[in-house]
Amino acid sequence: MSQSFAIVIPARYASTRYPGKPLVPLRGATGESKTLIERSWSCAKSIPGAKAVLVATDDDRIADEVRRFGGDVVMTSLECANGTERCADVIKRIGAPADIIVNLQGDAPLSPAAMVERLVDRLVQNPAVAMATPAVQASQSVYEHLVSDQLAGRVGGTTVVIDGRDRALYFSKRVVPYLPAAAAAQLFPPVHLHLGLYAYRPEALQQYCEAPPSALEQLEGLEQLRFLEMGLPVSVVRLAPLDWDAIELNNPSDVPHIERILAERGIA
Repeated sequence: MSQSFAIVIPARYASTRYPGKPLVPLRGATGESKTLIERSWSCAKSIPGAKAVLVATDDDRIADEVRRFGGDVVMTSLECANGTERCADVIKRIGAPADIIVNLQGDAPLSPAAMVERLVDRLVQNPAVAMATPAVQASQSVYEHLVSDQLAGRVGGTTVVIDGRDRALYFSKRVVPYLPAAAAAQLFPPVHLHLGLYAYRPEALQQYCEAPPSALEQLEGLEQLRFLEMGLPVSVVRLAPLDWDAIELNNPSDVPHIERILAERGIA
């Protein structure tokens, strides 16, 4: 039997690294500026088959912006520590909107739409998997972007190490694994960039919220590490190298890079 999915976009105003990030304007190919949250919403709406698309936030400024462009909002608790907890809070407040919940993080407006179907299918085909998330092998330019940010003390993205069963071994805001010079010089270095997208079963979200934050989760600031420390399998969908750099908006310095890609891809 087919299973339905809904997309939830968690968005918070009080980001430690980039306060007010969801409301940052990004200029597209036509020169028109749209806020990050509107571009994330447009990305989600372009994905076929979604039963619903919801923005989950605790901030009235973000909620007002979403309503301005015609989006749907669920106001969530101020106590939510991350996007996964916010997705779980949506279920607590309105019930599960679908059989599978897809978390499209609000700082990833360049996420390829086609990957959602693959994430949902991974959960459908693997009942033991609690959560699925995508990764793409980094291009040389993405790898250099990550290393440059790391050397400057900025967080430029998250990398993931994957085992032979396509399950995550570890996620980090550092560039992992370590690469010797020859490997780092390849056109596609053997580093996998984690993209800001998750698909969960509602029951896995409930288990997640019932567990305390884990030590590694708190050190890295990566919510998905709680699943690993709980012993819940996280399946990684490996994507072929993309035709563009799927950079997330993590720092103000990322804005021109994202605007360049929007222009190159003709995204208004």
